[in-house]
Amino acid sequence: MKSSITDDPKKNEITQKRHFSFRINIFFFVTFLLFSVLIVRLAILQFVQAKDLKAAENTNTNQTNKIAPIRGNIYDSTKSPLAYTIPVQSLFFRIEPSQSDKSEVIGLANKLKDVFDKYGKKDAKKLTAAEIVLAMDLGYDINQNKVKDPFYNGVPRKIKTDLSKEEIAFLLEHRDEFRWLEVTEESIRTYEMDDDNTTTIAPQLIGYLRAYSTEKAKEIYTDNPNSKEYLETENVGFDGIERMYQDELRGKNGYKVYPVNASMKIIGKAAVTKPTKGNNLYLSINKDIQKATEKAIKDQIDFLHTPYARNDAFISYGKNAEAGYAVAMEVDTGRVVTMANFPDYNSNDWTGGMSQATLDKVGNFIYNGSIRTAYPNYTEKELPKHPSSIVFMGSTIKPLSVLIGLTEKLFSANDTYYDSGTFSFGKTGSTSSISNSGKVAYGPLKAAGAIEHSSNTYMSAMIGIPFYSKYGGENPAVTKKWAEYLAKFGIGVKTGSGLPGEYAGSNDFIKNATKDSYQSAMVYASWGQNEKTTTLQLAQFAATLASKGKRMKPLFVDEIRSFEGDLVKKIEPEVLDDSTSLFAKADWNTIIHGMKSGAEGIDELPYNVARKTGTSTQAVSGGTIDNAVFIAFAPVENPKLAVAVVVPEGGYGRYGASPIAAKLFQAYDAANDGILTKLGGGKNHGNRTLAYVCKKGACRGKLLFGENLYVFGKY
Repeated sequence: MKSSITDDPKKNEITQKRHFSFRINIFFFVTFLLFSVLIVRLAILQFVQAKDLKAAENTNTNQTNKIAPIRGNIYDSTKSPLAYTIPVQSLFFRIEPSQSDKSEVIGLANKLKDVFDKYGKKDAKKLTAAEIVLAMDLGYDINQNKVKDPFYNGVPRKIKTDLSKEEIAFLLEHRDEFRWLEVTEESIRTYEMDDDNTTTIAPQLIGYLRAYSTEKAKEIYTDNPNSKEYLETENVGFDGIERMYQDELRGKNGYKVYPVNASMKIIGKAAVTKPTKGNNLYLSINKDIQKATEKAIKDQIDFLHTPYARNDAFISYGKNAEAGYAVAMEVDTGRVVTMANFPDYNSNDWTGGMSQATLDKVGNFIYNGSIRTAYPNYTEKELPKHPSSIVFMGSTIKPLSVLIGLTEKLFSANDTYYDSGTFSFGKTGSTSSISNSGKVAYGPLKAAGAIEHSSNTYMSAMIGIPFYSKYGGENPAVTKKWAEYLAKFGIGVKTGSGLPGEYAGSNDFIKNATKDSYQSAMVYASWGQNEKTTTLQLAQFAATLASKGKRMKPLFVDEIRSFEGDLVKKIEPEVLDDSTSLFAKADWNTIIHGMKSGAEGIDELPYNVARKTGTSTQAVSGGTIDNAVFIAFAPVENPKLAVAVVVPEGGYGRYGASPIAAKLFQAYDAANDGILTKLGGGKNHGNRTLAYVCKKGACRGKLLFGENLYVFGKY
């Protein structure tokens, strides 16, 4: 039998070779085809699409950098600068903490101290080597002890601002010895110094700036839609006018727009849009009145500490006073012409960042005590033993109490009350008693006389108890109605000033009514021991009394102008509450006639002044203290200026606060061409002579007005 052809080995080998050759040919053909496609594609890219691709390669994008604007200036009402921005040269330190040799850094700090001492400006703050090391922010102090974790890793830390030319020249000439340092130009905020050259003018009112990069700054401006434009490196308003008018003062960003390619390399010249400078503010504050008031408070505090004052039976109640606050507000416009705090401080210390040592000294009174809580430089342990800047109204409420009583028909102006010096109230078997100051019995009193003599018993018996009974006794309607009356005069509500952090005071009679009784709450409320207020509230209250019921918004800015001087906005007076029709004209005459209590320095002014002193009694740790409180407006015939003064622990308002108010009135009159004297008709006090009384080598001035004697100055 013949074998199959497939069984022939030679035939099989030939067949396999043919199949292999075929596959090889297919592979080379496919490879050729792919290379052909690739070559064609490259040709298209090279000769057809080259121009378009080249254009795409060079297509530019833009990189934009913000430029911070120059902040606007702040001027007083006479156009004198209070806060302004100037260019300076500052020294920065740049090093990572991990790269620092501690001994070398501390040696650098010591050398810098020597340079600053030798070449720095004479009036510049002297920096110690220890302060320089802390400013370097490397996490340790000059003794190489850890103080905190470094915060500014990789970021330049400011060592000193406003270098002198000599400092700059020396540092640049010896740059090899001062590595890690660089001199950079920046703009800084400068605040006008007071006459004592240690503090600035109205620092608590003007406020200060701090870096926007801080956590607190971002918290403050969370709800400000403009804050998205702020630069991390710029300073923003942190308090006072600087914060209240942040948007107006700041201006608008400029921009540098750089053309860049796909690799983000700059490929052309930057297009620059200049920033818009911030607007300038022209305040209602008068620099001369402000300085005179600040000095008057300081002088009065110093006087209360003298042996003469401490040995006086009445003045000695103010011997522990350490602080004072005064506000003056124009009756017809609401313009605040002074807002003085004592103690005050140098707000230029914020430039470059306030040192912890300085902050420890001034931290209790950085905030504006005229509108919120502030203390002198007490330690944490001492604070509970002293009152803050927020105190009870005391007897300053009595003109309003009588006005409420007359309006509610609780009595008439000519009704007589016999003041025995004490008054008892409450349920049978559980009565309480209150008394006048010193338990003085004034005998028969009418409404005006009760204000003049400051009778606590009259207020309790004729107003507190009847008001309580009329509105339902133990009923929330009682305190609600009393609070409504007070609100019309700015008590228990914010003044509307717009100042950041303003406190609305506290109507303590509301909580005390539920805690004790409504009757007790109204008795104490009727003579001012149940309402806590700020000094600004008291000034607005006095101005509302002066205008017979028209409560004006306190204004701090007269005009906003562009950096070039063009008018942007004129701030007009604003009436917040008009209650003139609620109260009878005859009732106003009654209370103003009663506003003539004894007040040191006031009767010696050449115009009639309506005033009410107050002694605000307050419980503190270890006992009770008396705060001096005072309100006034002048002239009585045509009210122009309302004043409020608070001296915590100042004792009687007559001795602790009214002398400050007298000097404030004088300063306003002098700064405004004698307007108060002219409006008041120029009351004649006879010849004025100046005398001096000296004790143990120190003198105190006495100004004699006819038979009257006004004491001022200090031993």
